[in-house]
Amino acid sequence: MGTSPNVDESLTLEQIEDRHWGNPPADATRLIKTVYELRHKPVGAMDIEDLRVLLLQQESVDVLVPVALTDLEQNPLAEGDFYPGDLLTVVLKTPQAYWQHPDQRRRASAVITAVEALGNLDDHGAPHDTVWQQIHAFRG
Repeated sequence: MGTSPNVDESLTLEQIEDRHWGNPPADATRLIKTVYELRHKPVGAMDIEDLRVLLLQQESVDVLVPVALTDLEQNPLAEGDFYPGDLLTVVLKTPQAYWQHPDQRRRASAVITAVEALGNLDDHGAPHDTVWQQIHAFRG
């Protein structure tokens, strides 16, 4: 995973945010249990799938989107457990309010430019239409 200059990746989300959730509820779903577990994992030890899961749940967006963008700058079609480009589609689903940060919006736009250069994403094992639907939604 790539590093973000503003995040001490040796720390967990709980440490960075100083928000301690404790244990998940006894009746928590597997997804919720996973989110709780990932909040205890150092950010630098998170893989693409960890980022995808947390960002899909809109968890710790301010901390994790810059980290995810660093990974996407290295590989625009970075893949979690679903398909090449699944991290990008989740990052682009981040609420519009987040993209008020011009530097982060610029970084996301640069990743999209890199995706454009790839041509037909199906040729790269990525679902072309799915990725492009999210890019168009992001661009508004």
